[in-house]
Amino acid sequence: MCGITGYYSFHKSISSTNILEMNQAIRHRGPDDEGFWMYSNGEGASFSGNDSTQKIKEQFPVLKEKNSNIALGFRRLSIIDLSEKGHQPMLSKNKQIIITFNGEIYNFKKLRKELESLGHSFCSTSDTEVILKAYQEWGSSTFAKLDGMFAVCIVDLISQKLILARDRVGMKPLFYHHSKEAMVWGSEIKALLKNQLVKAEINWNGVYTNFLFQTTLAPQTCFQNIFSLEPASFMTIDLKNQKITTEKFWRLPSHSEKNISDEEAVKRIDELLSESISEQLYADVPVAVMMSGGIDSTLIASKSKSFSANVNTYTISYPFSEEEVHNASLAARHFGISHEIKKVNDEEALEDLKENIQHFEEPYSSFEVLINAAKYAHNQNFKVVLSGNGADELFAGYSHTLKLNRWLLMRNFNFIGPLIFTKDKFSQRVKNYFSQDHMFDFFRQSQISMRPMEVKSLITPAIYSKIDLHLSKYHLSEGKNYAGYFEYDMKYSLSSHHVFRDDLSAMKYSVEFRYPYLSNNLIDYVSALPENIRFNGIQNKPLLRKAAKKYLPQEVLNMPKKGFSFPVNYFIKNEQKVRDFITENLESLKKRNFFNAAVIDEWWNHQEHEYDWVKIWQLVTFELWYQKYFEK
Repeated sequence: MCGITGYYSFHKSISSTNILEMNQAIRHRGPDDEGFWMYSNGEGASFSGNDSTQKIKEQFPVLKEKNSNIALGFRRLSIIDLSEKGHQPMLSKNKQIIITFNGEIYNFKKLRKELESLGHSFCSTSDTEVILKAYQEWGSSTFAKLDGMFAVCIVDLISQKLILARDRVGMKPLFYHHSKEAMVWGSEIKALLKNQLVKAEINWNGVYTNFLFQTTLAPQTCFQNIFSLEPASFMTIDLKNQKITTEKFWRLPSHSEKNISDEEAVKRIDELLSESISEQLYADVPVAVMMSGGIDSTLIASKSKSFSANVNTYTISYPFSEEEVHNASLAARHFGISHEIKKVNDEEALEDLKENIQHFEEPYSSFEVLINAAKYAHNQNFKVVLSGNGADELFAGYSHTLKLNRWLLMRNFNFIGPLIFTKDKFSQRVKNYFSQDHMFDFFRQSQISMRPMEVKSLITPAIYSKIDLHLSKYHLSEGKNYAGYFEYDMKYSLSSHHVFRDDLSAMKYSVEFRYPYLSNNLIDYVSALPENIRFNGIQNKPLLRKAAKKYLPQEVLNMPKKGFSFPVNYFIKNEQKVRDFITENLESLKKRNFFNAAVIDEWWNHQEHEYDWVKIWQLVTFELWYQKYFEK
């Protein structure tokens, strides 16, 4: 688990100051070690950095002022093979293939055995070396074989190409900037902005999707000419002519029509989840399980005890989370495992609010409670934390999913929408509902964010007129059933939103979150199950509940779905500090002339609907994002 940076300047060599500053910008991702590889005039060389271990500094010179066309940077958070043998950038024996890798490969031991049988030998016990040897054996088809989370850069001097790749569901982020001058990439946008060839500019197309979906839909970001490499993709840059191609190495399996019983599906899910937990508990550092009190994480904790005698669990307690904390404690006693509760009070939540918001590289719509979870893990010396994230998307866990069948029926009456001429708020909500022609529209509505007409009224006409409002390029198969909705949940709710935010939250404190529900085999199996087994339109996560029944106390099984987040609405209504914080930032935002000040005032002074605060928080976080990345 680490952070990677790099650039390929097509026409001229540029100063190593670029890669040094890029690497420093993501120091939080890997404080244990750093390394560099530079390439110019047909020659490559490895360097250490100021934060490298002493042994690495003895092996490689510390990088100073040096020009190059290609530069790779690496920050290490030591999880597997803590020795210097796991140092990156890692080179093949002939020094012709160079890799930087951020993530964890859970099936690396199996792949290693296979490679050994093919004649490969290994110098370390790291998964990085397994990827390197796998690439030497199988080329780019390696990526489909990897079970885990990864963002990878490979420079292949034999084939004269540079490859960037990202895992199946985007658990590890990888951003890139592409222009006529260069390709620049990194684990966080902060790093790219330190490169002399990258300029921070607002991408209003990205901001538009961000306001509609509470997150920016990949491959767009909120920065002009900075993109997110899409999950399950690899990009190849030809070093001879700079031609770029992008390919998918995996797609969601189509659901199967074969007959299968609930009992058979439950048994297989139980087996696959056990296998995933067993593999993801492997580390050369202490591992913990973060329990929210709900089914997903509690089931992971209960099954972990079979594979680790000393399972450590903890729960973050925030205002109004008493029921979740109670259930987490009850479950821990039930399993006989250690459990700690970290209470985050109002003051602590607000203490680093501005810094935490600005750590994220786009506007967003919540207090990010996972930052507190990562901070606590870091303070307890846990470098690895197992999370229940991914279960909601995989098993139909969100409450809005239960509205799907009703929407499929009501969309037959969408002809009513254009006939509504009244302008009151209720009429506009009804009109918006009857404007959802596609599954994509239903997914958008379920995100509880700004509506398209609200964004139109908010953004000034000069800016709005330049936005690409046609979002059909984000449409997927548009299947008219749960399987069609499932695609959107997996691609946009999970990949563009939740695991992306998880990664930024965890790595701020040099902590690795792992996701047992997102193993290759489990995703493939659940995705291919018949719809009637996965989704019933009545209860969320029906299949996972059945699998969890023999493990969890009844109180946990019966607990209604709740998001793992701070009660922002309560804070806004009752905390004067928060209200002052919001007012101050809204006043600053109104002076920028991006948005209609009257609309901002209307939204702030007339919060009637339960989720009206979401729009306000998106505006506040936009202002803080702008301050951080454009005013410096």
